[in-house]
Amino acid sequence: MSSSKLSSKNNLDICGVRVVHLDKVSQARADAIPDKGLERMALTYKVLGDPTRLKIVMALKDNEMCVCDMAAFTSLTESAVSHQLRRLKDLSLVKKRRDGQVLYYSLDNEHVSELLEISLAHAAR
Repeated sequence: MSSSKLSSKNNLDICGVRVVHLDKVSQARADAIPDKGLERMALTYKVLGDPTRLKIVMALKDNEMCVCDMAAFTSLTESAVSHQLRRLKDLSLVKKRRDGQVLYYSLDNEHVSELLEISLAHAAR
């Protein structure tokens, strides 16, 4: 069996010949973001990786909702929804607006909406 067939059969993504392309490594290092940025990105994906939080964020994609609305939508308690919203707010994924005694939540900015659109397009592939 050829080595390429063996590699694909074992699901290995390795080079057949060990060569380091210094120009590509240098470019990757120049383009790399600081570790603090990587940690924030990883945390964002981790928070959005929770199905309940993702469901809440998707509900807020085109709507502003209060905790009572989201609790009814998700079949969770208001307390549980508030806890999830706090996690999302800490990462600037959602924001709140007060109208009297009611807090309304929405996506924090257009970047969050774009991230969701890109994720949906990728998942639909």
